[in-house]
Amino acid sequence: MNRNQKIAIGCGGAGCLGLLVVAVAAAGLYFWYDTGSRTTNRNRNSNVNINSNRASNTNSSNSNSSNENSTNSNSAESSDDSPSSSMSDDDKHKLFQAAGMTGDNTLISKVLKHIGLGSETGSAYQDFVKEHAAWSLNNLDFVTSISTPEKARAYVDAHLDD
Repeated sequence: MNRNQKIAIGCGGAGCLGLLVVAVAAAGLYFWYDTGSRTTNRNRNSNVNINSNRASNTNSSNSNSSNENSTNSNSAESSDDSPSSSMSDDDKHKLFQAAGMTGDNTLISKVLKHIGLGSETGSAYQDFVKEHAAWSLNNLDFVTSISTPEKARAYVDAHLDD
């Protein structure tokens, strides 16, 4: 074995050893970064509170000299603010998602009444929200189609009057 061959073998060994050191260092940095990112809290919380009370007084008089007074407190709107029975569950979830993405509390309240969930405190609302979480994961195409407040408001405006 001549001198050049010995030098080549020494350089090759040193090169392999260098690659091993670099690989171990890279693996160490990866695991250090990975464990550090697990402690980072990336949760997002959002709460929407909507309170609504409606009171109406009705006074009616009859021409036969009898007067009747009737008072209704907290009367529920019965016309086109609650067509929830004619809406499919999918349509309710789409409207709920779009309203939430607008960030407009007044619009959210209107949509909740429209889909038959006028109160955020009842078990029906809580059950709907649980169902909505699963629904949104299965309908990501729709969710991304209304990804801006403007697109979401346009969807609500187009579908709220149906």
